[in-house]
Amino acid sequence: MKPTKPQDMMKEYRKASVNAELAMADPYTITKALFQGVFERLGQAKGAIARGDLEEKAKKLASATAIIQHLKDTLDPSQAPEIAKNLAFIYDFMLAKLADATVEVSSQPIDDALKVFLPIKEAWDSIPPAAIKEAESKMRANSTHFQHNYDPGNGIVNGAV
Repeated sequence: MKPTKPQDMMKEYRKASVNAELAMADPYTITKALFQGVFERLGQAKGAIARGDLEEKAKKLASATAIIQHLKDTLDPSQAPEIAKNLAFIYDFMLAKLADATVEVSSQPIDDALKVFLPIKEAWDSIPPAAIKEAESKMRANSTHFQHNYDPGNGIVNGAV
């Protein structure tokens, strides 16, 4: 079914544009987009709670949960065991809080999840461009380390960082 309303057509265009960008993106950009997606969806879930739109809340929480689970699943402990362990712990905490938010009609569990996630996102965003380029060079030299397949059908990147 093709969209007929202008706003639906615009959504489809944006979705296609994002899919095209992610298909060509480097791991840093993909991770940054996933982090941003978590924040956007959790903000949207909080807005839905404020409006009393429980269906929208459920959709946004489910989407944020899928992204966080994906981030957890793609951790590579062989590269930095302590960091991977700490991130897995944080992601588990966030997943538990989002499960609480699914049951409760309260923004507090979402705020708790955002509170622990914000420093991770801020740290990621503050990585110097030179360090990103160096990491990209190392990954190109060892092309087996990072492999991703962006599947626009399920809207998530499969791979490991």
